Amino acid sequence: MNLPLLGADDIEALGPTGAVDALEAALSGGLDPETAPPRHHVTVPGGELLIMPATTRQVTGVKIAGVAPANPARDLPRITGSYLLLDAPTLLPLALLDGAALTTLRTPAVSALAIRHLTGPVVRHLVLFGTGPQAYGHLAAVLAERRVERVTVVGRNPHRAEALAEHARRLGVDARVGQGHGAGEVATADLVLCCTTSATPLFDGSLVPDGATVVAVGSHTPDAREVDTALVSRSAVIVESRSAALSEAGDLLIPLAEGAFGAEDIVANLAELVTGRNIEGRSADFEGPRFFKNVGMGWEDLAVAAAVHRNSAP
Repeated sequence: MNLPLLGADDIEALGPTGAVDALEAALSGGLDPETAPPRHHVTVPGGELLIMPATTRQVTGVKIAGVAPANPARDLPRITGSYLLLDAPTLLPLALLDGAALTTLRTPAVSALAIRHLTGPVVRHLVLFGTGPQAYGHLAAVLAERRVERVTVVGRNPHRAEALAEHARRLGVDARVGQGHGAGEVATADLVLCCTTSATPLFDGSLVPDGATVVAVGSHTPDAREVDTALVSRSAVIVESRSAALSEAGDLLIPLAEGAFGAEDIVANLAELVTGRNIEGRSADFEGPRFFKNVGMGWEDLAVAAAVHRNSAP
């Protein structure tokens, strides 16, 4: 059997909008994130191995991803791995995909799907924390969904922050690098994206304006977080699934342990946000900031991988 190998070019050809549409179609079609198989974590010498299975009636798949924290210092990607896509009824392999490229497309698409339902058509001020592949991917995904008037890039490395700001300017967006750690920039933001490897909060959540949307994607462990308790306690919290968020997301589990947040405070999962089910009132009526926590789930990889496979068919 000659198994098709779908690389970065094939995955990028789907584009951010194609990936967002694939995720929305899966949820609108009845996929329940709460019943999706959990992620499995295995500690290995180079870091962590993540095994992420998922299935529908049509397709089944599994991503094996490596998270190697020391790789960037070696000028190697932090995220590695492959995705095996199979026909669900027969379990015969359909394709093997580049796992890192799939993650680079999928994660921003999940955030962009939430942004599609949480923000208006114009983002006046986007504050983007991070300068790695996810920061670039999230910028592309947001620009595919919204008109962005101004971007402030905040990163630990000023040269990488300036490179990302220059990239945004080439895309036609007014962009600059934030001053200092950039934490005060969030006071004038209507969209904040946290795409870092930080294990501690990036900014004072009390500064975020009511009505602004904050998306955090950088952590998926109970002891790490990019946003503080002040933000979580005053926000309308949306998650991919309650079960995944309350087992992996330190952004929520730490405030939960502090008694400042409860599981009942989650106003919606992503399926409820997309379909409007089980949400009292419209998302535009949420009080305070809106906070979307993105930990990454196997069903998302499957939806996007299947769309890449269809898109690449002759």
